[in-house]
Amino acid sequence: MNADEPQFIEIGKAAGKASATRRIAVRHREGQGPGLFWLSGFKSDMSGTKAVELDEWAAKEGLACTRFDYSGHGISEGAFEEACVSDWLEETLAVFDRFCSGPTIVIGSSMGGWIALLLALARRDTGHIRGMVLIAPATDFTEELMWKQRFTDEIREAILTEGRWQQPSAYSEDPYVITARLIEDGRRHLILDKRIATGCPVTILQGVQDPDVPWRHAERLSEALPEDDVTLTLVPDGDHRLSRPQDIALLLKSIEALRSA
Repeated sequence: MNADEPQFIEIGKAAGKASATRRIAVRHREGQGPGLFWLSGFKSDMSGTKAVELDEWAAKEGLACTRFDYSGHGISEGAFEEACVSDWLEETLAVFDRFCSGPTIVIGSSMGGWIALLLALARRDTGHIRGMVLIAPATDFTEELMWKQRFTDEIREAILTEGRWQQPSAYSEDPYVITARLIEDGRRHLILDKRIATGCPVTILQGVQDPDVPWRHAERLSEALPEDDVTLTLVPDGDHRLSRPQDIALLLKSIEALRSA
């Protein structure tokens, strides 16, 4: 299959799933293992700098590589405002099960780091996940970073009474719409206050100058993984995106270390 051409798979047909059927765009590159599985961040998609660089590197190395757009993101179906963590996790599990049948290294950026951890917990028994690289992982961000820290009483009141609030974005002209459903659903997936055991090595890359995910948040995550082999690398001048050439080089170096472990 040509990884430059997306294919669309249907998610949510079975009863009891998170939401209605939607078509999810996937780009999958065949290759050797361990394959790479990319998970984007909140309001980000598989055409971002890190995702594209990762795919191009995988092509040079002859590695399998899978990336996709969550519903309401990129070229997948669905309205962003109508989706939530359960939907994006459901889609992640479906894409992983279909395209990542062998040893896989999961790379998650921002919200994708949280989704990666939920994936690892849900599929630990398969033994397919060789390791994870989490870039500025926004674990539990709906509760810990939004509801508790960033939102004022007025914002919380608006969400509770109106069901939604528009958050200006530093990365897009369009505001983020934060819904009561997103916040409430996020509470179903909180993991920071638990002992997390993924059963694989975990590398965390975190910018100290990140305005969205404080480096202490990454440190807290590392402390929640006492049973796993965890490497936390702080980038002193790094921001949230960590998409500069030197950041990409660090990402690829971290993946190489997991490949050879």
